[in-house]
Formats: sequence, structure tokens, C-alpha cells
Amino acid sequence: MIRTLTMKFRNHEVKFDTPKVMGILNVTPDSFSDGGQFSELDQAIRQAEEMVKAGATFIDVGGESTRPGACVVSLNEELDRVIPVIEKITNYLDVVVSIDTSKASVMSQAVQSGASMINDVRALRNEGALSAAILAAKDFNVPSCLMHMQGEPQSMQNKPQYHGVVEEVCDFFEQRIEECAKAGLERRYMLIDPGFGFGKTLDHNYQLLKHLHHFNRFNMPVLVGMSRKSMIGNLLKRDINQRLAGNIATATIAATAGVEIIRVHDVAETMDAIKVVNKLRSIE
Repeated sequence: MIRTLTMKFRNHEVKFDTPKVMGILNVTPDSFSDGGQFSELDQAIRQAEEMVKAGATFIDVGGESTRPGACVVSLNEELDRVIPVIEKITNYLDVVVSIDTSKASVMSQAVQSGASMINDVRALRNEGALSAAILAAKDFNVPSCLMHMQGEPQSMQNKPQYHGVVEEVCDFFEQRIEECAKAGLERRYMLIDPGFGFGKTLDHNYQLLKHLHHFNRFNMPVLVGMSRKSMIGNLLKRDINQRLAGNIATATIAATAGVEIIRVHDVAETMDAIKVVNKLRSIE
């Protein structure tokens, strides 16, 4: 049975009666897939418009690459990249804008500029991040997504190890959700992301994909991001721009498992896959 959750993102109320698509908008020069393509403001806004037209409910704006070995970006540089984009998108497009960052100051200023969601690969563990998320929730109804990552982006793919990856990721969420709740971030303002590709081997990723339904136990929206990642490229022996079939396959499996948000580069194609899944769900 597929559950139906509802969550408020600032002034947007999203009913997850079907999986929603989050379009990736990297305003960075060095992201693993589209680095430099949307680093200019006009280019970024055009890409956001195209993704919204194609059916994206969310646009995830990121100003610092989290690919393995990526360089650390200064606070001011990250702000200069993301704030103008967030301001313009929220002024002109009817879409939930998410800020992809681990820095507390970027979270706060992005929310002040109109962002409706915080998406943190470090699960609000950096200094000040949890406090920033609590204020964003209380003052603006802005939820935060907690992602699992083993290690740090610079070294996370150096031989990650688990005794049981699904159980360990679930254990992480049990602990982190409780920590955030005790600090003052209500559960209704949390989403979770198992962190495909973040400190996981090829087999770890596919174990998580096969058992995505285990994360329904937390009764909060589940976000997944597998688009163009090495879990697809290494399995299929495809370069980054040749992974569309793998992207659609993994997104379809996630949609079938009932996840709430699928984070992708190829919005239109993913929307088609979700429509097929929805049609199957509607048939007795």
C-alpha cells in the first residue's frame, strides 16, 4: 500500500499522492555532471524555467559541489552564486526552491531570500546548521532534508564499509531524527535521504535501492538522488552524458517503492516514467 503524506514548504502545501520531481540546478563551475553550464544567472533561470515547464515541483539550487574530491568553497563565494538565483526564481516561478548547502549562514540567507527547503548532505551536523534549520522552520515553515553520508565528500569513496548498509543507514536516521527533535526541530519539518553515492560502494547503493521501502518506517518524506551518478555509470559502463536509460530505470524503481521526491537532471523524461508508474497504480 502506498502512503500519502502532505508537507508545507513555506507557502506551498505539497501532497505526495504521487512522487514529485526535484530538478537539479548546480550554479557551480565544477559539479560532476553539469559544472559551469548554469553558473551565469540568465542561464540558471532559463534552466529553472525549463524544468518547471517539464513538471518539476522542486528546484534544488547548489553553489558548492559535493562530488568526491571537490574543492571547498568559501562562504562569500557560495552566497554570491546562490542568492541571486534563489531571489529570481522565487519572484518569477511557482516552484518550491531548495537550497543545497551545509553552511548555516547560507541556509539562513537563502531562506531570507525565498528558499522553501534546506537540503543538507551533512544532515545539519555542521556548526550552527541545526539552529539555522530550527529558525527556518519556526519563522517560515521551511523543512530540512537530512541526508546520510559516511565520511566527507573529499574522501567518502575511499573504501566505505558497512556490516549492513540498509540497517546502518536506518540506525543513523533513528539517532539523527531524535537529536534534531530534542534540539527543537519538529518531525513535521524533516525529510530524509539515504544518500546514494555518498560513502557507498556500487553494491551498497543497489542494496539501498532494492530496500527503499524500509525507510517508510520514519513516516516522513523520502528524497532520493541517483541521477547520472557513478552507481549508474560504473554498472552500465556509460559516460555521464550517456546515462539516461539508467537514470530512468532507477527513478522508476524509486517511484514504484513509493518515495516522495526524486532528484534528477532530466525532468521531462523522469515525469514520463512517473506517469507510467501512476497508471499502473490506478489499475485494480
